[in-house]
Amino acid sequence: MSYGNQTNSRMAKKATKRRFRKWFKLFMAAIALIFLAIGAYGVHLYVKAGSAINEAYEEDEREKSDLRDEAVNPKFDNVTVLIMGVDESEERMKRYSDATRTDALILASLNRDEKSIKLLSIPRDSYVYIPHIGDYDKINHAYAFGGTKATIETVEHLLEVPVDYYVKLNFHAFVEIIDAIGGVEVEVPYEIKEMDSSDGKDSIHLYPGLQTLNGEEALAFARTRKKDSDIERGKRQLEIINAVIDKATSISSIFKYDDIIEAVGDNMTTNMTFSEMKSFFAYATEGTKLDVEKLSLEGSNYQPGRIYYYKLDEVALEETKNILKRHLELPTYVESDYTSNEPIYSAEPVSTHR
Repeated sequence: MSYGNQTNSRMAKKATKRRFRKWFKLFMAAIALIFLAIGAYGVHLYVKAGSAINEAYEEDEREKSDLRDEAVNPKFDNVTVLIMGVDESEERMKRYSDATRTDALILASLNRDEKSIKLLSIPRDSYVYIPHIGDYDKINHAYAFGGTKATIETVEHLLEVPVDYYVKLNFHAFVEIIDAIGGVEVEVPYEIKEMDSSDGKDSIHLYPGLQTLNGEEALAFARTRKKDSDIERGKRQLEIINAVIDKATSISSIFKYDDIIEAVGDNMTTNMTFSEMKSFFAYATEGTKLDVEKLSLEGSNYQPGRIYYYKLDEVALEETKNILKRHLELPTYVESDYTSNEPIYSAEPVSTHR
């Protein structure tokens, strides 16, 4: 090879190296900008979430559950969260004044070491003892009688496990959260005609089959019970919550957190501080897929007079109590401060509520 050809070859190699270095620097600069943007977005979400939770926070009258020897810390302890879906809307407040009820009651128990969650749906028509009134009635009426405190007391009395935290959401939160994550995929079991969040009759019309539902459709799916029962209704609610957990913790939802935070902040109240809520993030961010189990309470129809109730099966109820206690690593039997009362099924129950 001639000297000129060698020189040209070296110059070409140098030019190629210079171009490579130039493109490599540009590539690294782009990567750095992406990480800065993600970091800035993360800071934005952190600040926004803190503000939203602070606005949603309400002081709990209790320092801890009466069924706890000492206060728990979700960063280290197994805890429970009572999810209350309340039927608050402008239309319902006009129609029923201040007699708001819980349209959905779900107790979540969380085991930190196992990274597992048990979701127990409590049928809204369950005939239970309500400590606030000292009598038996539908469990969803506890909220009408005494708000959040009466509902928590009733759930603790029924299940004999502590309610450490609660999250109270209205219909608007349900709709907006699901819209924010782009809907949820569920199997619709049969044709459904149901009202929307504004109580518009038959506003939602769904056909059987696997499909992605938007917020209003998912609410109708979760609320309907015209063709089956409260138990199946509870199962549908758990299916929706499970679908929301799966989608909200997926990579594809990261840039939707802004809308999720907004939806939650505007329509939620909780006794969790932002610091406590951050402790729950570990369930979704420590790399292990969450183990979510759905539970329900067995029972039968009960109608001693004009009003329908759901009478819980005592044997199945005891089994469910022990499942929750084992999951929370509590003693099999927990003594309650509440007086034990055997059900007295009167011919004319106390309630005249719907």
